[in-house]
Amino acid sequence: MNAAFGPLDQETYCFYLVPGFSAMGFVAAMEPLRVANRLAQRPVFAWRLFSSDGAPVEASCGLKVAVDGPLDESAASLIVCAGFEPRRGITRPLIAALRRMARKGTTLGALDTGVYLLAEAGLIGDHAVTLHWEAVPAFREDWPDIVVTEELFVLGERLFTCAGGTAAIDMMLERIAQRQSPALARAVSDQFIHNRIRPHEERQRLDLGARIGTRDPRLVTVIARMERSIENPARLEDLADAAGVTRRQLERLFMAHFGIGPASYYRNIRLDRARSFLAETSLPLIEVAVATGFSSKSAMARAYVQKFGRPPGAERGRWKAPPVHCLQTA
Repeated sequence: MNAAFGPLDQETYCFYLVPGFSAMGFVAAMEPLRVANRLAQRPVFAWRLFSSDGAPVEASCGLKVAVDGPLDESAASLIVCAGFEPRRGITRPLIAALRRMARKGTTLGALDTGVYLLAEAGLIGDHAVTLHWEAVPAFREDWPDIVVTEELFVLGERLFTCAGGTAAIDMMLERIAQRQSPALARAVSDQFIHNRIRPHEERQRLDLGARIGTRDPRLVTVIARMERSIENPARLEDLADAAGVTRRQLERLFMAHFGIGPASYYRNIRLDRARSFLAETSLPLIEVAVATGFSSKSAMARAYVQKFGRPPGAERGRWKAPPVHCLQTA
């Protein structure tokens, strides 16, 4: 045993893998446990993997992961791991099992979009949650009463959620620091060439200037307002006024930096949001159109085909999402 980290208590983390889960988020959460054991020179952490039927589960990247068996409801801590299609994992038996585990005091966590399953089970309550930024708008449409942050992770006594990706490393390092030893957490971080343990309140996304590839304050101002005004699109004249330029100058700015005009750029932002809603919610097409600023379902469909080369309904052809709130009885 490495005495440098002080007395350490053994913990077991259980992971429930939803078909199509994010391998990145899962591995980023589990590997800190393995490295902590190596540095502590004893098994401080153990882990078990579960699936709906005990069979291997395929991640979104195609990687198949063997598990220890079907869900064991005696687990003291369970992390639900999902990806682009969290509703594939929603079944009546699972929802009932999660509710029973919550009643027994199990600590429940979620990576990436795993919080969908906890929300469907009615286990969020007044807690704030987080999930991958790309899924936040669709989640808010489905669960408007749940407080959603865009922080890296949110830790509670019996409920914790994480945006996934590399944020899972920071979350697990924070849990190691809180529950075991800050020195051990720092040592694990160093092993990952992770030179700073990010606090939970950091934002998930790059700042806007870095994302769009320019620091021009006029473009940053306009695009930030576009991203905030999806359902009720702002007029180009108002966007130009906000940036302190004329509409003609705004057109030239966008053409110079992006090769398309501001109207096309704005429409692409709204279409990307529409695609997210189509893939991740069960909203009717007309509601998706309204939520993304289109005057009608047909107007959205025409723009959608022009951008993506397929009709909006094609996004829902790969799998059938159960309707929201369809699993109220356990």
